Amino acid sequence: MADEQLPAGWEKRLSRSTGQHYYLNIYTKESQWDAPDKPAEPVSSSGPEQVQCSHLLVKHKDSRRPSSWREENITRSKDEALDLVKSHRDQIASGKASFAELAAKYSDCSSAKRGGDLGPFGKGAMQKPFEEAAFALKVGELSDPVFTDSGVHIILRTV
Repeated sequence: MADEQLPAGWEKRLSRSTGQHYYLNIYTKESQWDAPDKPAEPVSSSGPEQVQCSHLLVKHKDSRRPSSWREENITRSKDEALDLVKSHRDQIASGKASFAELAAKYSDCSSAKRGGDLGPFGKGAMQKPFEEAAFALKVGELSDPVFTDSGVHIILRTV
């Protein structure tokens, strides 16, 4: 089997200790004796390269920019923002309101006009806590409150 076709991401190597061939996943550096039957996945693809999410942002007086299309000067505390986000999340989770409805009405982000839709984005595009939460969600899953410099968010992964 000298001309054996291996799936992408695998190399055939010779063990110095046993003299037998083994297979090395070039991404994870894990090896196995059995010939692989599917391509190796790059380590970075422990998740998607891009996700698409909607979010509902509630800003507070300590937000990076404490104003929005809804309010010229936001004076609520961080705790008040968190309480609002939790209340919105409860309404969505219980089916009393849709994510898009609440985001359109109450989000302090300009994405409100799209029901909170942020479109697709990759790693490095969003603030770290937001990105980590967004990439950890499964499609259709709603996050717990997420704090960033912008304010308090709930995130719905859509794609």
